[in-house]
Amino acid sequence: MMTKKTISASRASLILFLCQMITALEVPLDPILLKELSQPPTITQQSPKDYIVDPRENIVIQCEAKGKPPPSFSWTRNGTHFDIDKDARVTVKPNSGTLVINIMNGGKAEAYEGVYQCTARNERGAAISNNIVIRPSRSPLWTKEKVEPKHVREGDPLVLHCSPPVGLPPPIIFWMDNSFQRLPQNERVSQGLNGDLYFSNVKPEDTREDYICYARFNHTQTIQQKQPISVKVFSMDSLNETISANLSDTDFYGAKPLTERRPTLLTPVGSTSNKVELRGNVLLLECIAEGLPTPLIRWIKEGGELPINRTFFENFKKTLKIVEVSEADSGKYKCVARNPLGSTHHTITVTVKAAPYWITAPRNLVLSPGEDGTLICRANGNPKPNISWLTNGVPIAIAPEDPSRKVDGDTIIFSDVQERSSAVYQCNASNEYGYLLANAFVNVLAEPPRILTPANKLYQIIANNPALLDCAFFGSPVPEIEWFKGVKGSILHGDLYVFHDNGTLEIPVAQKDSSGTYTCVARNKLGKVQNEVHLEVKDPTMIIKQPEYKIIQKGGQVSFECTIKHDRTLLPTITWLKDNGELPDDERFIIHKDSLAIMNVTDKDDGTYTCVANTTLDSVSASAVLTVVAATPTPAIIYDRPDPPFDLELTDQLERSIQLSWIPGYDNNSPITNFVIEYEDGMREPGVWHYQTEVRGTQTTVQLKLSPYVNYSFRVIAVNEIGRSQPSEASEQYLTKAAKPDENPSGVQGIGSEPDNLVIIWEPLKGFQSNGRGLQYKVSWRQKDVGDEWTSVIVANVSKYIVSGTPTFVPYEIKVQALNDIGYAPEPAEVIGHSGEDLPMVAPGNVQVHIVNSTLAKVHWDPVPLKTVRGHLQGYRIYYWKVQSLSKRRRRHVEKKILTFSGNKTHGMLPGLEPYSSYKLNVRVVNGKGEGPASPDKLFKTPEGVPSSPSFLKISNPTLDSLTLEWGPPTHPNGILIAYTLKFQPINSTHELGPLVEIRIPANETSLILSNLNYSTRYKFYFYAQTSVGSGSQITEEAVTIMDEAMASRQVDIATQGWFIGLMCAVALLILILLIVCFIRRNKGGKYPVKEKEDAHADPEIQPMKEDDGTFGEYRSLESDAEDHKPLKKGSRTPSDRTVKKEDSDDSLVDYGEGVNGQFNEDGSFIGQYSGKKEKEPAEGNESSEAPSPVNAMNSFV
Repeated sequence: MMTKKTISASRASLILFLCQMITALEVPLDPILLKELSQPPTITQQSPKDYIVDPRENIVIQCEAKGKPPPSFSWTRNGTHFDIDKDARVTVKPNSGTLVINIMNGGKAEAYEGVYQCTARNERGAAISNNIVIRPSRSPLWTKEKVEPKHVREGDPLVLHCSPPVGLPPPIIFWMDNSFQRLPQNERVSQGLNGDLYFSNVKPEDTREDYICYARFNHTQTIQQKQPISVKVFSMDSLNETISANLSDTDFYGAKPLTERRPTLLTPVGSTSNKVELRGNVLLLECIAEGLPTPLIRWIKEGGELPINRTFFENFKKTLKIVEVSEADSGKYKCVARNPLGSTHHTITVTVKAAPYWITAPRNLVLSPGEDGTLICRANGNPKPNISWLTNGVPIAIAPEDPSRKVDGDTIIFSDVQERSSAVYQCNASNEYGYLLANAFVNVLAEPPRILTPANKLYQIIANNPALLDCAFFGSPVPEIEWFKGVKGSILHGDLYVFHDNGTLEIPVAQKDSSGTYTCVARNKLGKVQNEVHLEVKDPTMIIKQPEYKIIQKGGQVSFECTIKHDRTLLPTITWLKDNGELPDDERFIIHKDSLAIMNVTDKDDGTYTCVANTTLDSVSASAVLTVVAATPTPAIIYDRPDPPFDLELTDQLERSIQLSWIPGYDNNSPITNFVIEYEDGMREPGVWHYQTEVRGTQTTVQLKLSPYVNYSFRVIAVNEIGRSQPSEASEQYLTKAAKPDENPSGVQGIGSEPDNLVIIWEPLKGFQSNGRGLQYKVSWRQKDVGDEWTSVIVANVSKYIVSGTPTFVPYEIKVQALNDIGYAPEPAEVIGHSGEDLPMVAPGNVQVHIVNSTLAKVHWDPVPLKTVRGHLQGYRIYYWKVQSLSKRRRRHVEKKILTFSGNKTHGMLPGLEPYSSYKLNVRVVNGKGEGPASPDKLFKTPEGVPSSPSFLKISNPTLDSLTLEWGPPTHPNGILIAYTLKFQPINSTHELGPLVEIRIPANETSLILSNLNYSTRYKFYFYAQTSVGSGSQITEEAVTIMDEAMASRQVDIATQGWFIGLMCAVALLILILLIVCFIRRNKGGKYPVKEKEDAHADPEIQPMKEDDGTFGEYRSLESDAEDHKPLKKGSRTPSDRTVKKEDSDDSLVDYGEGVNGQFNEDGSFIGQYSGKKEKEPAEGNESSEAPSPVNAMNSFV
């Protein structure tokens, strides 16, 4: 008994000692402070204790820690040191302890199964991670088995077993058919927790051959499939038919009818079972019964109630689910299965065990030398966990001794600690269901006081509210905190203040006189520091005119007022709500500064309207109800312009503003939409009214901005949809005081009109901008970057000043300041200007010409020095002209051309040159004054090009077998002609072209007699000139040899034969009759057969082309299309890229596919269709009888 008393007394003294100990120092989470202080390691991130990894990916085992200095890391595997350097597949992330195991290049995850633990260490201690168990996930295949078909009688129970492979983690089970559709489940058919499919009773519709159980392994994203199970349900009717077919009429037969039966349990078996679950987990209890009819399940807890808000029923109440189970959920749970024939039940005894969980986890301890402290580690569990201590990862029993440390069960007591006492302690609480591991360091620091609250921090609060002034601090030992008010104030104390342990000063009820500067002083034995903060106490926001209850007729307008009073240093915002929600998005709701107006009120506007006034520090609100009633019948309404406002009043007169108020006149049945305010300046323009501003029609006051030195009068005009009212009577006059100008002239520039002057110009102030009498301008200038003093003059009634005797084109700093009799305007901004320009002094040098082709040249030159430009460089100008054509050897009238290149360019292109010509050019620099001297003329020549078409082609003297051709040379030979080329081919009566003949003619010839031709034959001729560069544009012509006279005499003029004339008359009469019949049928609304066929067999390829589709436009019928193949007449144009000549042929590219570059139209419609094609050869042997459609015609071009 004496021993017991002694132990009890010892425990009591220990508790008393702990209660008297100095509170451990908390380290604030200040980033700068944490960066400077030494600190033992702390594990900040680690992988889970049970870590299942994907065997197809690299294994990453996390271990992150912080500390000062930064910690180093090491690992153990299965309790022994894991030498990372010896395994090429294992690396550590930089500045981290995280392991990366590379198994994607031939490695196996199974080789790295085991228990891993990370240690983070620095000079102040070592922290350790949990034991991390690494296991690769597994998704094994289903074992091969022979699945027998299930034959079952209608109404009997059935269980289809799934028996999935054992995976890690366990798979998710579900049943589907061959179409990957989930099988329907209900009270009769459902899946159990073990994955089996249970039928309380089967029906004929359960017959199918594809009951398939699937196992989904989420970790590896794989799905395994069991062999399909076939189920055949025999119904009573089919069974009786089978029996009767095999028995005689005298035999008694018949299967038993469906027999209803009371429920029995399919799972669990027996009447009782046991279940153990861990605290915090989800408890799942299951009962599945069979019977006919299908039984229903009910759950109860013996001797208690099922926990509210944590109990759920799943799987058609066959599964009881309780989340977050605790020891209080232990007990007996009964499931009852019932149908009309009876019931059965099963009792499950649930025992809730508990892995260790924290009651008090150890916390980091920061002490100063000589202080005392404790680490407490308290955990609970079922069974009760065992508590063990480690220091720096080593069991404390074998760790180096520390005289300042004493272990007492779940508590470590520290007394008179020194800096060597710094360490990391681990508390391990474990039982058979798990463990907890916590790191907590003891950090012994000697630090002078620091105040972490920013200096001169400003606090703003509303009067009569508490004020909290922060003084976050740190020091070791813990500093003492004192507060002062003012620079030389005394220490604050008494009931007016509350002093918090974290250094915060609280003023429970702050008043206006509480405003001021407060000083926080922190001191310990190592030093002293102070910090000032400022408090501003603001007036509260108040609604001095609240919205009032309103009754308004439908269709009228209503206004709610909300006038507030607030601290002048705070900016308020007013928000209106309807029935505590946002106002409708409707333009009928008009919000003004201190009111809400609703126009054309409807029944939906009925409700409560709230005015909310917010500042950054407080918020107030007031509400009023609007009741909308039906409008009373009114006589006919007469609409008119409103009557003028009256009783204008000026209040709140200030130097720069005034408040104008008025009373609206009658609106004459059309609501006033706005008021226009006008003013008169009785001093400068008496009788002249100017627009000032306008406000909404519900507003009757306005704050007007005024200018100094103006004698104001105001008037108001009301406006509605009908028009404007007459102006109101003028208000009383109000003369504002004169003041210095508020602004300076705009548009200040400095430019020179002559090489030796600087012209300074500006936009003068207008009207009210002068703010008083005696408006003048102070003009100042000085040369830039030479250190000169400002030169100034004061001028009046002008907007320009000329400074003479300046150097040519130098920069000047310029400013123009307004002043009047009261004083100067604010200091003006400086602008940069330049004195006058002069012509450039130097010509560009080193002019070079590079010939690009026969019509294009590139010119290069060296830029002139900028100092010689003597002005703003605008660019370079090239003068060039043609001296003579090298082919004609005669001079021509000189026409100079000019090209200007802006900016500081050093090259430019000369387009449009004539081939085989001699040119000259020079280059000049250009500034704002003009051109500089020209560079020496540069001579260059363009190379030869292809010639233009011959100037004419004339065919004469036709005979039976010859034609005479005459031509003129090209107008633009563009070089030395070396030859002409003549091509020709016959054209037969069907417009087909015969073989093409080519003749080369010397360049000095101008005529040719072409013999050995066929008589009475039409020929087409193509003629072009050539230089050494190539062939030029061609000219075409057609001609016919004459007919043999003997043959001509034998021909009979068919047009004079009587039978022919009669035939033509008959055809004409028949066509006339058909037209009359068609016309009559069309007027009757019918369709003639051709039209019907066209409608029924419309061919999109033969529809007329539109003019806007970018092709030919409109094309002709098949008959006219045939005409297109006839020989063309003289006078046609050449292709669009050639020069049109007086007697050029009219031959078309459509017929012959001509064109040097194959381009059909300038707009590019058919560019590329004919590229690289030769002249169309005669159509020899063309047996096709196909009618040419537009598409075929298009294809025939190529």
